[in-house]
Amino acid sequence: LVRLSWHSSGTYDQMSKTGGSGKGTMRFKEELAHGANAGLDKAVAKLEPLKANYPGVSYADLYTLAGVAAIQALGGPVIKWRKGRVDAIDASDVTPDGRLPAADLGAPVKTTQGLRETFSRMGFSDQELVALSGAHALGYCHKDLSGYVGAWTPTPNNFNNLYFVLLLNLNWEPNTVHGKLQYGVAAENGRKDGKAIVSKGKSEDPSATLMMLPSDLALVQDDKLRAWVQIYAKNQDLWFKDFANAFQKLEELGTVRLGS
Repeated sequence: LVRLSWHSSGTYDQMSKTGGSGKGTMRFKEELAHGANAGLDKAVAKLEPLKANYPGVSYADLYTLAGVAAIQALGGPVIKWRKGRVDAIDASDVTPDGRLPAADLGAPVKTTQGLRETFSRMGFSDQELVALSGAHALGYCHKDLSGYVGAWTPTPNNFNNLYFVLLLNLNWEPNTVHGKLQYGVAAENGRKDGKAIVSKGKSEDPSATLMMLPSDLALVQDDKLRAWVQIYAKNQDLWFKDFANAFQKLEELGTVRLGS
């Protein structure tokens, strides 16, 4: 549900004033077909009974409210949410594919540049980019959906700053065992076989399922972004505060006349 609300909002373009959460377009097959939205049809379907029970609530409000509620339920901060989004009546408001952050653009410099371009298009700073990236504390990657495999942290159902701590303090090695380039925990962090730790099934070793994407590593390969990773790794309360502010901003991109 967090991913649904993020992806529903993260298409905003402040120059053209298109995209964003304001029109609830994620329910249309045209937007669900975008590569980064693979699997979100399940989240959309999960919310349909709630929509049926509360027909006066727009899809756009429902998707964004579900995100803030999920974050709070998983131990994260209380995020201010405002109602009043009005749904589009058809798919003509669906934005072009490719507006969401890319996991890998082929080289670290290009991936970092792509992140900055995507977030600045929405009006976010480097600090907000890193704060919002911390949502990777939650959930898993699935090969059948994204081509990536594993979780970012050993506590994927808890909203905490462990993502930043692990990203900063473990040595991550590249591997392509699942096809796409991702990163596993290196041998010196606990393995004896000299290979990066990757998920090949169930394991009693909690680090065996951990992974990072190229876009995650970009946060520590760039000096300005790394500085914020270091701050949030040391101070969860500050990250919660900054994340709550940035996530509210994200969810209100492209909206008008929201009420309390």
